[in-house]
Amino acid sequence: MQAAAPAPSRLALYLDLIRWDRPAGWLLLLWPTLAALWIAADGWPGWHLLTVFVLGTILMRSAGCCVNDVADREFDRHVKRTAQRPVTRGAVGVREALAVGAVLALAAFALVLSTSPPAIWLSFVALAITLLYPYAKRFVSMPQAVLGVAFSFGIPMAFAAAQGGSSWGLGAIADAVPPQAWGLLAANLFWVLAYDTEYAMVDRDDDLRIGMKTSAITLGRFDVAAVMAFYTLHLAAWVLLGRSLGLGGWFLLGIAAAAAQALWHFTLIRERSREGCFRAFRANHWLGFAVFAGVAADLALR
Repeated sequence: MQAAAPAPSRLALYLDLIRWDRPAGWLLLLWPTLAALWIAADGWPGWHLLTVFVLGTILMRSAGCCVNDVADREFDRHVKRTAQRPVTRGAVGVREALAVGAVLALAAFALVLSTSPPAIWLSFVALAITLLYPYAKRFVSMPQAVLGVAFSFGIPMAFAAAQGGSSWGLGAIADAVPPQAWGLLAANLFWVLAYDTEYAMVDRDDDLRIGMKTSAITLGRFDVAAVMAFYTLHLAAWVLLGRSLGLGGWFLLGIAAAAAQALWHFTLIRERSREGCFRAFRANHWLGFAVFAGVAADLALR
């Protein structure tokens, strides 16, 4: 008789809980945040801010996974792709998962404390939106829009950290975060709508069965057209805002590389197969990297 496999350690369960083996999630947050950080700093932002935003992004995405899995545990058990998540299958308890998430969020907040008061103020807003998103899927027809704000909030925080002063007044946020930064947040929201709709297309049949609200369900037969429209709006807005911020040819080359990837994604999702849609979603971080690389190269070579 074959011996049973040993139970995974707590560390292994926690790493599974925060999707440590699937870095695409935090890379999707990281590239637009770093692009904004480079713009706000007018080039290389220094090791301190780079460390804060790279580690902070990883920590907050990991904390978000903990909250999301607790909120969705009853739904996830009915979806093949998510049924074996640690909280869903009972390997990690609800309080334990929330405790892990709280520790990770506090570690991220400790990093923010080393930046500026405007960035600290904005971190509370970012946390509130992160906690709100898992529950938006019950009530909002396109919860990806809420996720888009959560995944884009690193942009104004990057500006606040790079340009913020020492004042604790709320008016300091307006001084540190220019209108273009909020425009970049809105532009990035369209990218999140694009890739998370691709993600939702993977689980559409399961989500319909259990009554979950997603953009893929709301958009129906217009899902593929909408995804491509979201990509177009995202990249067009970045071009307009980037040019207004003084970015030039290298930046436009990065946008062109991102646009080429968006066209490739169309070939992956047009048949609406689970495999094609999931492949497109997982490859999206390269599109974000292309935009960031264009920004960084343009600022370095001007």
